[in-house]
Amino acid sequence: MEKIFTLIITIALAGSLGNGYNVTTGTEKLIVEIGKNGSFTITPKVDLQETAQIELFNDKYEIASIPSEVDIPSNSSSPVSITVSSLSVGVCHISMNTTSSELGDLSGLFVEVNVVQSSALSIVVIVVGWIYFLAWSVSFYPQVILNIKRKSVIGLNFDFLAYNITGFVAYGVFNVGMYWIEPIKDAYKAKNPYGVNPVLLNDVIFTLHAVLITAITIFQCFIYERGRQRVSIISRVILAGMWLFALITLIITAASSGSVITWLEFIYYFSYIKLGVTLIKYIPQVYMNYRRKSTEGWSIGNVLLDSTGGSFSLLQMFLISYNNNDWASIFGDPTKFGLGVFSIAFDIIFIIQHYVLYRDQAPSDSSGENKPLMKNEEYTSSGSIINAQ
Repeated sequence: MEKIFTLIITIALAGSLGNGYNVTTGTEKLIVEIGKNGSFTITPKVDLQETAQIELFNDKYEIASIPSEVDIPSNSSSPVSITVSSLSVGVCHISMNTTSSELGDLSGLFVEVNVVQSSALSIVVIVVGWIYFLAWSVSFYPQVILNIKRKSVIGLNFDFLAYNITGFVAYGVFNVGMYWIEPIKDAYKAKNPYGVNPVLLNDVIFTLHAVLITAITIFQCFIYERGRQRVSIISRVILAGMWLFALITLIITAASSGSVITWLEFIYYFSYIKLGVTLIKYIPQVYMNYRRKSTEGWSIGNVLLDSTGGSFSLLQMFLISYNNNDWASIFGDPTKFGLGVFSIAFDIIFIIQHYVLYRDQAPSDSSGENKPLMKNEEYTSSGSIINAQ
């Protein structure tokens, strides 16, 4: 198991932290099981005329021990191995420096060492991550398929769709910016010199896929029967406020060339929009189901897959915290943890509505949408009354 784990880590993380440096490291993140040793390599990118000495510094000596220095032989391009001995669970960073003019400045070069309880559990964490990634990705399709079968979107709340597309577009801007735009990545690195970019390729793929499928679902609202459903006025105001905020911050950021609001801060504002959307997007659908006394038109498959993804996401957070003995990563970030619990709570409400409260019930009116209770009275998609006389 340990050999398999080492192979996976080597393949997944092998690369170069040495872009712009005259040496490269075999990994940017080394995972070592407590009580065992690990290693990384340093390889010169230039032919040294003289033997060069590299000093190694550890910001947390209680986590792992390393040699204080290493010699890089002259006229050799062979990698030099550095042994890391684990001492306690946690994370430390090994930085480097040298007086060799041939190697140049290495002050920004480092390797993150993560000492964990179990290397096998680290693999489980990766597997769990892919499970919730797949569950969330597939969760969009049951609603699309249901709409096709019914040739109708009555019962699917338009406010929910409007919030969803806004949230995923905002999240997409954040993920694409953090993953692909070099100036933003450089700004994040400058602000967090030992930090690892929180956005991975699967985050980008998931978000772009979510935008596409949500757009397809919205398109279905134009071609299938929808009754008198529409996006409510209050949702239009909220969404307009979100995008107005994004536009104003964009103008300020561009006009000030990043001196008032940096581009990194601007990108993070989009993640806040996503968080805000997540807090409110389920409310209209829950209320609509309540008013109709039915979940007809709202796919329970979407809910079950979403709750599966959310549950595995929280499970991964707990596994990571245990394996790294870092419970602050959960409770120190109540926003991320709270939103996960919040989403699952709404999924539970939907499940109760579908299987208990309104099980096999048709909508309260025969057409599948709310009929007026008063003359000239209409309902928005959230079930609120408008145009009553």
